[in-house]
Parts: sequence; structure tokens; C-alpha cells
Amino acid sequence: MIYLKMGTRLLFFFLLAPFFLMAQNNDLCVISGQIKSETGEPVEGILVSLKGTASGVYTDAKGNYKIEGIASGTYTLVVYGMGYVVKEKEITLKPGENSVVNLQVKSEAQQMEIVEVYGRSQTKEIQQQAYNVVAVDAKKLHNTTLDLGQALDRVSGVRVRESGGLGSRMSFTLNGFTGRQVRFFMDGIPMENFGSSFQLNSIPVNFAERIEIYKGVVPIWLGSDAMGGAVNIVTSALPGSYLDASYTYGSFNTHRSAVNAGYTSKKGLNVQVSLFQNYSDNNYLIYAPVIDIKTSALTATKWVRRFHDKYHNEAVVVNVGVVNKKYADKLLFGFTYGQNYADIQTDARMAVPYGTPYQKGNTIMPTFRYAKKDLFLKGLDVTVSANYNLGYNQVIDTVNRRYNWLGQYNNDFEKNGIKGGERNRTLYKFRNNSGIAVAVANYRLSARHTITLSNTYNTFNRLGSDELVPENASYEQPRYNTKNIIGLGYKFDLNEKWNTTLFGKYYSQVTKYSESYTVITEQFYREKKKLMNPLGYGIATTYFPHRSLQLKASFEKTYRLPEPDELFGDQVDLEGNVGLRAESSFNYNLGLGYNFQIRKNHRISFEATGIYRDAQDFIRQVLAINQVRYTMENRGKVLIKAVEGEIRYSYKKVFSAGFNTTYQDMRNYTKYEPGQQVVSDVYKYQLPNFPYLFSNADASLFFHGLGKKKGNTLSLGYNFLYVHGFYLYWPKIGGKDDKLDIPLQFNHDINIVYSMADGKYNISFTCRNILNNEQYDNFKLQKPGRAFYIKLRYFIRKNADK
Repeated sequence: MIYLKMGTRLLFFFLLAPFFLMAQNNDLCVISGQIKSETGEPVEGILVSLKGTASGVYTDAKGNYKIEGIASGTYTLVVYGMGYVVKEKEITLKPGENSVVNLQVKSEAQQMEIVEVYGRSQTKEIQQQAYNVVAVDAKKLHNTTLDLGQALDRVSGVRVRESGGLGSRMSFTLNGFTGRQVRFFMDGIPMENFGSSFQLNSIPVNFAERIEIYKGVVPIWLGSDAMGGAVNIVTSALPGSYLDASYTYGSFNTHRSAVNAGYTSKKGLNVQVSLFQNYSDNNYLIYAPVIDIKTSALTATKWVRRFHDKYHNEAVVVNVGVVNKKYADKLLFGFTYGQNYADIQTDARMAVPYGTPYQKGNTIMPTFRYAKKDLFLKGLDVTVSANYNLGYNQVIDTVNRRYNWLGQYNNDFEKNGIKGGERNRTLYKFRNNSGIAVAVANYRLSARHTITLSNTYNTFNRLGSDELVPENASYEQPRYNTKNIIGLGYKFDLNEKWNTTLFGKYYSQVTKYSESYTVITEQFYREKKKLMNPLGYGIATTYFPHRSLQLKASFEKTYRLPEPDELFGDQVDLEGNVGLRAESSFNYNLGLGYNFQIRKNHRISFEATGIYRDAQDFIRQVLAINQVRYTMENRGKVLIKAVEGEIRYSYKKVFSAGFNTTYQDMRNYTKYEPGQQVVSDVYKYQLPNFPYLFSNADASLFFHGLGKKKGNTLSLGYNFLYVHGFYLYWPKIGGKDDKLDIPLQFNHDINIVYSMADGKYNISFTCRNILNNEQYDNFKLQKPGRAFYIKLRYFIRKNADK
């Protein structure tokens, strides 16, 4: 009740603050204009800023820029971009003035040929935030065969582990936090209800323009209950008209295709269409125990091929609306449809294979997006987004057989008319009826002061039935969950060297479910209701002692509320646990970034981060009691200490290379297990199923003007992955030489990309795991070995005014 009153007071204050300060805000100024080259061509992507302040923007495709929310006074306007001489111009602004400043920049006599790191780009705008954030420039990866999950797996502090091949269950770890502790967004909208057609490992990298990874503290405008970080996928929304189409074919009969197209008229009509498709037999080799199908006796452990693991999904995203109107910078109505099918080859362990169960489902989701700067008054920027998923999921398991890894089966039960299934006889079909609404308001009080108010609302109501047992009362029981998160933030920019953000979050969750009880022999249900209302807070700051050196520090007390799937299960691999409590953590982050040049042609950058997490009621995935499926449990206290570092080097536009490494110490500090009065046997032990030491290295070599054609480029790339051995079960279990663990893993990938006609035609070849090393997920499920892929891509773009 106390938290509710505090949250209400804070909300009331921030809602009223804009009206008290409206008069002050009316005096703010705006600077806009166009930047052109010596030849009169618009210059895209060049930084225009006010010297001595944190105000600055990058020019768009037409060379236009606009800086808003500036206090009156005299400033120096600075135009800076690689390959151009720095341009400065002194300007004086009167209260409320809208000033237009057009400038021309000159090319440097000896242009500094600095290439962005292949596949990575930390833009200045993102880097200057106080948050520990990395931006992956997905455009640099559009010619590769990577999906979003594989692209993220190369970022320091990130581990992406798939339980198998294409479309398999994915585990995402960021600096010691995993699963739902890290939140995923698409254009700032939570992806919690997008459905199984939109897993990161099924979305092609061409779907994104940029991927932002927030390590630790998450900005208020990403309104969610992220425990230890967030990933925001920024989709492609190029101005003008464009078409980006690609097709990939590879090992295990894998087919992947993607099409992104957009059109923007001179009058502001905007149409965006994205489609993608994935298919694979996933029939790769594994080393598995083979039993006699009649006696169930182990006959051998040998290399066999997976035989029931087909996966395919198809998705289309359409948005239609207007942009750059007086009433809206963006107003889009959209529709998302996706469908997926996945055979179920095995459970959490590989001991038992299946030959007939499968799951299928779809996503049917209308969407809405609205954005407007200076809504009602100058400095007030508002965005509103909403969606509602009407799709369904179904698990089909109706054949009473027993398989071995050779694909042989025993159908004695089936022949004798005994009904059953391989896992659990079912035709259960359900709809989660999940919706999300997000509203964010940023109000610039002045050039140095900004307040932010955000609200994110989630609703979930699972309804399902099984035609095999229509009378089953358990399917009629409530599985209902709502969550609302209010975020309040204040940002202070002292100058271009230092800025700080203070914030608070009020969380609220209501869960309705039922518990069964038995009277004599008859089963009954009683409805239950659970409420959670915690309050979180934090601070993030960054300081630039030098333009090439950045220091960051942040702290927060954060909460993560249990997700519906964790509470109610996913009906496939995850068993529900309605007893889960909200997990919380005190998070501390320190970061350092430094970059410098040597003789203009050599560029070196270095980053280092230290992380400390003190987590209470830590939610982690474990094997269920039957050792076949997973479930989620609370650990009373977990301490996480992590360090990570990355160094990158580039020479002109010819060569780039990088190396990153992460070490994380995750220990159980739950001294007493529930109901026990003696110290836990695993007190202070390393948590199992989490890699604690892993590294990535990459190198790329570029050959420009190949075949004496200026627009042709050949690139050769190499990527190396190392994962140190880690524990499958608690390290206390087993002796020195027979502990149950997951062995050391390393992986080598190579790729060749040939781009023609300035990127219009592209072809790439990739070999993954070239040495065919054994690869595992966090529970020792085997992953694919050596694989080959080829990708064809066509890209064309026209400006809106042509």
C-alpha cells in the first residue's frame, strides 16, 4: 500500500510538471538546415552538434538535420564527419527562434579512410548515453547468412545457445542473467506476446537495421521489468522506396528467404512490408545411445542422424499509414501474421527420441504505432504503441509408439488398441490472448533537463481445450495474468562531457489461477489470486574526460515479475510453477571505452566492463523432477561478478579484427534450502548450466574495386568462438574425474561475400563449424556439426523525391 501511494504521488507530480514549466519551454529554440558537399550533393550521416552541449543529431538521406529544445543564447554549430574537414559556425538564437542554417563541407585533402567494424557500429548518439549499451549495425551483416540470434552471439557478454538446429529452443545469457531476465523489444515494443514464429533464431538479420544491447540498467523508455539487460531490435525503415530480397540454401535441406520493401510518397503515404520464411529438416548427426526396440537394452552409443526434427515458419508484417504530418510524425496501422510447425525429436535430455509428436501455431496480431514531436507544446515528444495477439498453439501427440535413435519403433501398444502418446497423449489447443500497450512521453524542460514518463501494460488470458478429453476440468481453470509498469525518469546534461539519469519504476502484477484438492476420490478446484507491487529505482551517469575516453557507472534496484509461461508452462518443454516469486537484484555497473588513431589509417578501440549483481529470489531454469522437461525455480540469493573486455582494430577500408572475452562468477548464496535448518550442500557453489568463460574473435579482409569496377567489393571473414567447459549439475556432485559437465567447445566459421554494383547484387558463402567440432547447449543437447550455406541478395533503393 505504501508503494502504491508513493507511485501515485510520483505519477501525479510528473503529470503536472509540464504545465508548471510550459512557460519556460515556450522560449526554446530550433536549429535546422541541410548539409551539402562541395559538389552540391546532400551528405548523409554527418554529425551536427552544438559545441559545449549534449545537443546533436545526424543528417538524414537528404542531408537534413533538426536540433530542438535549445535555450536562447550564442552557440558554435559544429559539423563533423569522417572524410570531411570540421566546419564551425557561430550562431545567436533569440527566445523561441527557429533558425535555418545550411552549410557546405569540404573533403579532406588526405581523407582518413576509417572503416566501421565489420558488423558492429556504436553510433555517437547511442554511445553518449549513460547506459552500458552496444549497438550492432545489422546493415553490415545483411549479406551474411546469420539470423539475429547468431549476430548477437558475437557480442561480448552475450551467450546464445540453441538446443538444436533451425527453430530450436534458444537460451540467451547476458552478463549472468538469462531467459526472461533479459527483455527483448522490437522498435521499443516488448516482444513477449509475438509468438513462436518470432524467435530471434528464426528472424533473418535483414529484418533489422540495428540491434541495441543494454547491459544492466535499461532506459525508462524501454518500459519493462528487465532484470539484467535488454535487446532492442530496430527494424529497417529507410526513406523513399526500397526493396531488399534474399534467399539462402544450406546443409540439412535448409531454405531461408526474406523480403523487405517500403514506399514513401511525397505526400507522406508510407507502406512497409516484410516477409520471411525458414525451413529445415535438421537431420544432422549426433552421438547418441541406441537401445534395442524390443528389450530396451542399450546396444551401442554411435553416430546417428536426427530423423524427426523438421521445422518451418512463415511470417509477414505489414504497416500502412502516414509520416511527417502536422498531426503525426508517424501514424501506422499494421498487421502481423506468422505460422510455425516443429517436430518434437526429444525432451530436455537425449535419452529418449520421439518419432511422431509435433507442435504448431500461429500469430495473428493487429498493431498500432503513433509518434509526434512537440505534441501540444514544444519539447513534448510522445509515442504510443499497441498490439494484441489472437493466435493459437497446439501440441499433437496421439501415437502410442516407442522409438530408438535408429528410427525403429515398437508399436505393440498401438496394435493392441491401447491409446496413448509418446510423451503425453494430447491434442491440447490454446490461445494466450495476449496484448501489450506502451506509451512514452519525453519532455525537454530546457537543453539540459528532460523528464520521461512511460507506461507498459500487458494482459494474458490462456483459454484452451483438448478434444480427446473435453470433460477435463483442469483446462477450464483460470490462467490469467496482467502486468503494468510505470517508469519515471529525469536526465540532466551538464555539458557535452557529462550527463546523468535518475529513474524510478512501479511494478504491478495480478495472477489468477486455481489449485486442485481431493475430497474422498473426487477432485475439486479453488481459485487463487496473487498480487505483486514492488518499487524499483536507479541512477546512470557517463563522463568524457577526453573526446576519445568515456567512463560509465550505473546502479539500480530492479525487479523481474514471473512470465505467464513460467507460471503456467508452455505445454511443450516447460512445466509451470505458479509459486514463483518476483526476483529482484541490486545491479552495479562500471564501464570504460577508449578509442584512438595512429597515423590516420589505423584505428583502435577498447572497452571494459565490470558488473556486480546481488540477486534475491533468482529465477533459474532447472530440470523438472522427471528429468524430462524443464521448470523454473527461485534461488534465495545469487551473487554474480563479471568482467568483460573487447579490443578492435581497423586499417583503412581494408582490414578489421576484434577479440572479446567474458568471465562471470555466478554463485549460490542460498544458505538454507526451503524447510531445512542445516546449511545447504551447494551453498557458495557455482551455478550449473551457465558458461562462465567464453570468447569471440573475428577478422575481415576487404578487396575494393575488384575486376576494375569501383562498385564491386570482395570480403573474406573469419569468426572464432570459445566456450570453456562448465557444469551440467552442481559441481559438488561426482568425484574429481567423473563430474557431470559440459566439455570445452570451440568453433570456427568462415565466410566470403562478393558485392556488385554498389551493393545491388550480392552473393555470399558460409561454412560454419569448419572443423566439425561437437557443440552443445546448456543442458548438453547436441547441436549441428559442419554446415555450408550460400545466400543471394538483391537490394535497390530510391529517394522519395526522385
